Amino acid sequence: MVERLSALDSSFLYLEDAITPMHVGTVALFDGDDTFDLEHLTDLIARRIARVPRYRQRVKAVPGRLANPVWVDDPRFDIGYHVRRSVLPKPGTYEQLREFVARVMSRPLDRERPLWEMYLVEGVGDNRFAIVGKTHQAMVDGVTTVEIGQVMLDAESGAVGPDPRPWSPGPEPSWLELVEDAAAGAVRRPTEVLDNVRGAMSDLRSVGERVWDAASGMLAVATTAVRPAPDTPLNGVNGSHRAYAILATDLEDYRLVRSSQEIRQGSTVNDVVLAVVAGALREWLLMRGEPVPPHTKVRALVPVSVRDDDQPAAVGNTVSTYLVDLPVGEDNPVMRLHQVTYATRAHKESGHAVGANALIALSGFAPTTLHSLAARTANGLSRRLFNLVVTNVPGPQFPLYAGRSRMLEAYPVVPLAKGQAVSVGLTSYDGRVFFGLNADRDLMPDVELLADCLTDALAELVAAVS
Repeated sequence: MVERLSALDSSFLYLEDAITPMHVGTVALFDGDDTFDLEHLTDLIARRIARVPRYRQRVKAVPGRLANPVWVDDPRFDIGYHVRRSVLPKPGTYEQLREFVARVMSRPLDRERPLWEMYLVEGVGDNRFAIVGKTHQAMVDGVTTVEIGQVMLDAESGAVGPDPRPWSPGPEPSWLELVEDAAAGAVRRPTEVLDNVRGAMSDLRSVGERVWDAASGMLAVATTAVRPAPDTPLNGVNGSHRAYAILATDLEDYRLVRSSQEIRQGSTVNDVVLAVVAGALREWLLMRGEPVPPHTKVRALVPVSVRDDDQPAAVGNTVSTYLVDLPVGEDNPVMRLHQVTYATRAHKESGHAVGANALIALSGFAPTTLHSLAARTANGLSRRLFNLVVTNVPGPQFPLYAGRSRMLEAYPVVPLAKGQAVSVGLTSYDGRVFFGLNADRDLMPDVELLADCLTDALAELVAAVS
């Protein structure tokens, strides 16, 4: 039996076009090491790629779209195609690195090959090099799937890994086999529907004993979604070119604000992050000459962890997505944080996570053509439902290494949905929080200004509680 893409993973393929590529990325900077070159990186990945077999597979469509596409081994797999080398011209500034990332991330991945690329970027100033990774969202879900960057890094310097294992691609299913498997899946579908319904009902019951709790949560989701997002410069008609900005901050600043006397009301580090983003957007709008009256809101789509900040990361159902109205009209930074905390707490208590999980479970019923239609409809409506995406992914708070080279910084690249001017991604690592701002080059040519505003907003909030 073939391994089929899930409904959600398939939707990322259907969402994609030349204007809105659906790949995620990482920009990691390392201490310089004269022994670390393209051959070293290629060997490192070759020794570990067996732990991520998806990275030697490509997507194969089912004739007539009778079912979701399937994963098949790529008989032409060539690690040299996917792992590449680039050199920045002197002096190798961060600005040059950002331009390189923007160009690489603007290009869609080749659908005829496994959907990933990795670049060793040499010549970064201060005797550093960068590794820029690029992986299609259909390949990784960010929660349960291991990504190639995870197996490339080690907690100890100088780790090598086992010798590369011999690998031969499995046979590729024929046109007839794909059609037969799709037909067999259609016969099995009633049972799958029943299982999904049972799972969704189990999710609903886990919230509480009374159905009303879950129903009120679903109502809260619907109430938020039907209100159109505010009209802001954060939305418009996308082009195909990107701009990229980065910012490094200290994790201790966010923890300081969270635990301060003024904020003892159950705020999380993620709430502090959102308050900083709200403050930055306020300053950015004012500097562009936009009116920002006290009632001004900017709606963010926010995937957040439903575990406590101090709990270890767990695989499974630990992430929920909220629509949060950021109070950019509020000029008091402490009040902005209070309002953000109130909004995120209301989402958690309303049962929103249950509603989202139930919808995700039920989405597997629809025929592939409906997935395509729904994905493209959602893509068209996104600018009406939210203004930007803000993702905050907690990482390890200890050093990681590629060979003998220590990773110093790690910036995410979050893809833009249609109609979005910028996405804001954060990764915490080894005591710091790294912002990656992926912007439409035409809609937001001043994305570096927004990065500066983030610095100011964090400093403002720290000063207000010190």
